Amino acid sequence: MQRATDSAGPMPVRSLGRVDLEFDASQSSMWITMRAREHRPLNFSRELLDAFEQAFSAYESNGGVWQEDDLEGLPIHYAVLRSDHPTYFNVGGDLGYFQSCIERGDFAALRAYSMRCLDMTYRWFGAVTQRATTIALVQGRALGGGFETALASDYVIAEERAEFGLPEVLFGLFPCTGAMSLLTRRIGLSAAEKMMQGGQVYSAAALHEMGVIDHVCPSGEGERFTRDFIASHARVRPARHALQRAKRRMMPLDREEMTAVVEDWVDVARQLRPENLRVLDTLIRMQGNESRR
Repeated sequence: MQRATDSAGPMPVRSLGRVDLEFDASQSSMWITMRAREHRPLNFSRELLDAFEQAFSAYESNGGVWQEDDLEGLPIHYAVLRSDHPTYFNVGGDLGYFQSCIERGDFAALRAYSMRCLDMTYRWFGAVTQRATTIALVQGRALGGGFETALASDYVIAEERAEFGLPEVLFGLFPCTGAMSLLTRRIGLSAAEKMMQGGQVYSAAALHEMGVIDHVCPSGEGERFTRDFIASHARVRPARHALQRAKRRMMPLDREEMTAVVEDWVDVARQLRPENLRVLDTLIRMQGNESRR
């Protein structure tokens, strides 16, 4: 059987709808690209969640190996998450769907959606990183759940133009898919709580100084920087990956606690006031306007 490294040319892109997967055999890396839809904000729509569930299930069933029909599979040592949107990495939860669920009083559907988001973050943090080093390459805005997903990576690399924020408090809610736990692992509980309560948008440079993100590179050079980072990391990959696994054992994500946060989040959503819903509507329209630029 032919090995993937012996094949000519790049591996074909594997499309899963809203997510593209591409394997770079030279660095044993899988690049996961979130695909934007024209005139739609890049958020965690149910279609995007479907694609991630399919990608993670394939990764797990293949034992962390990239498999082509006529090639011997190769282990995936690095998984890089990025976006093809010119402005956003990901703006987080589907606010339009939030609004629809709240208006019709369907809080069971709202909980089910939030649990799917939690599952995605938990699988990216846990199952994938058992075998691979995960990297979030942020080249635009990462808000809400988009920021949380980036934080669930082993490393966050951001271009200088990137911005980050947890805006949920602006419409009376709070981050519910791991922000408290993930930020606390990086900067401590007090600083994490302050970030979650403020609703502020931060520059990449500011978060790098705080210790929230790992590397900042010039705008437009994110992919090159990430490939250079992988090359450097790979020189001592077994040792560094073992340290990453040890860190997860010492500071794991507690699934039961994260589920309790979702329950609290749904309960607070039931209590949103009309003024909160007006702010939510404004944010939905702002996202729509940004997606048309």
